[in-house]
Amino acid sequence: MFTNHSATLKPSQSGVTLIELVMFIVIVSVGIVGILAVMDKTTRHSTDPMVRKQAIAVAEALLEEIQQQAFTFCDPDDANAATAANAAGCATTPQGLAPTAGESRGNNTAPFDNVGDYNGFSMTGISDIGGNAITELSAYNANVTVSDGGLAGVAANDSLRIDVRVFNPGQGVDITLTGYRLRYAPNTTP
Repeated sequence: MFTNHSATLKPSQSGVTLIELVMFIVIVSVGIVGILAVMDKTTRHSTDPMVRKQAIAVAEALLEEIQQQAFTFCDPDDANAATAANAAGCATTPQGLAPTAGESRGNNTAPFDNVGDYNGFSMTGISDIGGNAITELSAYNANVTVSDGGLAGVAANDSLRIDVRVFNPGQGVDITLTGYRLRYAPNTTP
């Protein structure tokens, strides 16, 4: 007797169902979107470290320039600057937190000569201490604020807080460095 087994066996499936195909497409799409988002962010910010380092270098240089200036009771050009024990001891010009009249950064005849002269200083496009523009840094701007230091244990008029802000609007970089200057040699003039 011959029996036909093919009629009793169930046919096996081959291929994928529509639901499996849709799920595969969704999973692969989510993975690709994630990878592309990471690549976009990486590419978009790939030059940012260089621009940020330039801004930090400019801020550090300007902060160091300011901190190396005299911090006297009188403007260093005042006749009593080397002997005054307080602002009342100045002959004509006590040094405040503003540029002394006629002085400016980059001025060869009357340059800034005291930390307080830099309060409110700003420049569009970076220039060296002599006032010469540095063309490679023309996209950067800098602002300086000098205020009473407020350091614990130090008299308010014997310490200054210096904030130097350097920013590049086109690159979205904004750096602020803060330093302090103490009146450790009140009669030392340049």
